[in-house]
Amino acid sequence: MIRYMLAALAMAVVPATAHAQITAQNPQSIASAMQRAGYAAQLTKDTGGDPMITSSSGGSSFTVFFYNCTNHTDCRTIQYFAGYPSNTVSLSVINGWNSEHRFGRAYLSDKGSSRVEMDVDLDDGGMSYGLFEDNLQFWVATMAAFEKHIGRTK
Repeated sequence: MIRYMLAALAMAVVPATAHAQITAQNPQSIASAMQRAGYAAQLTKDTGGDPMITSSSGGSSFTVFFYNCTNHTDCRTIQYFAGYPSNTVSLSVINGWNSEHRFGRAYLSDKGSSRVEMDVDLDDGGMSYGLFEDNLQFWVATMAAFEKHIGRTK
């Protein structure tokens, strides 16, 4: 009888770990998922005290900002962000990006830097590792396409 109870308990535990959720409430889960996907991920804090992850892809740095936090914890959403200091990209080039691409919102900073960002909602239970990795790969591809669009060479 005990053997059957232990087997049933083991079967109940396996699906929970097999479908581990990535959540903004647990910033380390995001950093670990990024590392598992092959990216560097340094978990720190931004100037306001909220979690922040720095990383890179293809020689370009990007940041993961955490939003909708309560007391610098219990965050709900993240934003991938990359900025490129340059005063040579025109507003029409940025507007061209936004009119042609559904993901990766672009804009110029008040100092003329080109910026691209992509929001990810992780509220209400987060997402599976597979879906998180898919979103991460989509971000990396979006960032590379944006760099090409603005004529950034490495």
